[in-house]
Amino acid sequence: MVLNEDTARKTAELLLQINAIKLKPENPFTWASGWKSPIYCDNRIILSHPEIRKFVGEQLARQVKALYGKPDLIVGVATGAIGIGLLVAENLGLPFAYVRPEPKSHGRQNQIEGHAEAGQQVVVIEDLVSTGMSSLNAVKALREAGLQVQGMLAIFTYGFDLAGQRFAASGVPLNTLSDYPHLIAQASASGYILDKQLETLRAWRANPQQWNS
Repeated sequence: MVLNEDTARKTAELLLQINAIKLKPENPFTWASGWKSPIYCDNRIILSHPEIRKFVGEQLARQVKALYGKPDLIVGVATGAIGIGLLVAENLGLPFAYVRPEPKSHGRQNQIEGHAEAGQQVVVIEDLVSTGMSSLNAVKALREAGLQVQGMLAIFTYGFDLAGQRFAASGVPLNTLSDYPHLIAQASASGYILDKQLETLRAWRANPQQWNS
């Protein structure tokens, strides 16, 4: 769910501006899942742009405060949201930790890195939500460690129905700075894509698993 329309449009504009999001309807990308996609998102690029990372960190922090007040801990999902999550924690003056996809195979075999205690109220930060599987895997690890997950905030989501179903089933509220509809609307309005490409992007979003197969 997008909370602020102006923020959603501005975030989409900035992501396109720095090529954190690339749109190639005629030459689709192949995701790790095997899906063919006309869009590729790498929000880690934000960290290389001081003014943009400041904007994103401040907006996420503002929304954390509006939705959840002041949680005990901000948690980033490795690896993409470690830097972004730390910016949010810094803005709010809160402790920070991050969650690995799986426990380390050596040493203390941690999955949660940083100081985290059972019973703490935490907000999870993601850079991108696609199917929701890796994001909710992090939530599962936190809950198993006894932490209370209040919700998750992300920079961007494709808004897949599958992700929505998974978050609803897990009881995790998800809010994002921007999403796919705002992105393609901004791309079209700015002349980044043509009308024909816009049709392709909408067709992909309607059926991503079967698109271009």
